[in-house]
Amino acid sequence: MSTTAHDPYAALRHAGYRRFLAGNFLSNIGRQALSVAAAWQIYQWTNSATALGLVGLVNVLPLLALVLPAGVLADRYDRRLLILRSATVSTLLSVALAATAYYHARIPHLAVLNQANNLLRHIAVVFERHADPASLHFDHAALPLLYLLLFLQATVRVLAGPSRAAIVPLLIPPSALSNAVNWSASTFELSTVVGPALGGLIVAYWDYSAVYLLDVFTSLSLALLLIGVKLAAQPDASMRPAVGMFAGIEFMWRNQTVLAAMSLDLFAVILGGATALLPIYADQILHVGPAGLGWLRAAPSAGAICMAMFTAHRPSAKRPGLIMLWSVAGFGAAISLFSYSTVIWLSLLALFLSGAFDNYSVVVRHSLVQLMTPDALRGRVTAVNQLFIGSSNEISALRAGLSAALFGPVMAAGVGGLATIAVTGLIALLAPSLKHVPPLHQIQAQSDELEKAPV
Repeated sequence: MSTTAHDPYAALRHAGYRRFLAGNFLSNIGRQALSVAAAWQIYQWTNSATALGLVGLVNVLPLLALVLPAGVLADRYDRRLLILRSATVSTLLSVALAATAYYHARIPHLAVLNQANNLLRHIAVVFERHADPASLHFDHAALPLLYLLLFLQATVRVLAGPSRAAIVPLLIPPSALSNAVNWSASTFELSTVVGPALGGLIVAYWDYSAVYLLDVFTSLSLALLLIGVKLAAQPDASMRPAVGMFAGIEFMWRNQTVLAAMSLDLFAVILGGATALLPIYADQILHVGPAGLGWLRAAPSAGAICMAMFTAHRPSAKRPGLIMLWSVAGFGAAISLFSYSTVIWLSLLALFLSGAFDNYSVVVRHSLVQLMTPDALRGRVTAVNQLFIGSSNEISALRAGLSAALFGPVMAAGVGGLATIAVTGLIALLAPSLKHVPPLHQIQAQSDELEKAPV
């Protein structure tokens, strides 16, 4: 086997990819810090698990509505420009978030804001029947504005999401694509260590607006680093067949192995995800405050980084699909362990293991999507992939928040972890082809004939 195939730094030898990777890394740090700060701020303002679940809802609605059209944009237009413009808009929205957080006490109680707060309170009372309604506080005039700005931020991220993923094959040669997937996943996980920890510390020792200003500068860094980056093989939309918005779904439906891998990840995250519950654990169970919340958010990513570094320096597994199944089962077991922990070190260890197990599944799934998809469909297939990923994360947040409101956080996390193990076994039975996926470096893009379809 050639030495090049095992070069752990193959993708990093290309300047365009390095600049994109650095900008994306910094941008993700800001986004992760913002996510922690917004969740903690909303929870401290409301004392409501339902309010945390609604953060997931405002993030998932743009995804469900816009991710498929965003895939079409990624296949028709300059992906670099789409990313650059979205980063600019995101910067402006973060400025608005910082101003809202800093001047929240001066925001007048307009009728529309009071009505929005009353609606939020009614929703919370429906789900939090075990709580004293007087303990739920939906009286900040800035709260509806915070939700609105988070919704707009999610919309911008969704529109640029397929372009961010689909630009990678245009920055490197095909031989380095699998390695690039691993480095992209690794740096993303590193950002989810640095971002939450940094966000938690800034909230603890400064204020929320400072975190939102951090996102301003990190978003700008992505835009600046992309200026001047040249794409190695810029797609020419005029030379492509007119394929429709749902062509990505059709392609994936014909590829049952990829569909099985994505379905496994979808249901595992929906059932086993516990990120939305971390503010409750930090406040009521572990008693570690916002700084501890940052470390809880960072622990899964620390595990993922360790796993990513391990796999990057190892030859491809002979049966990555089989290991993926075991990894997802391990993820469920780790979440169940976390759910019953009442000490911080055991909670951090369980979350660390959950991230390590999850990382292998993420790398296999992303590699299958990028390696097996022709570039003419890569934006649309990536959009479907992100629909699976994003919807699972945000629906998981909604599921966890509402389950915690109804049954308590321990039951919400513990049952979810056990359900993840059960789903893994079911998919292993229904999709045996997943267990026989060849080593990732042997997979090549399928020469799929694009069907003519209305745009």
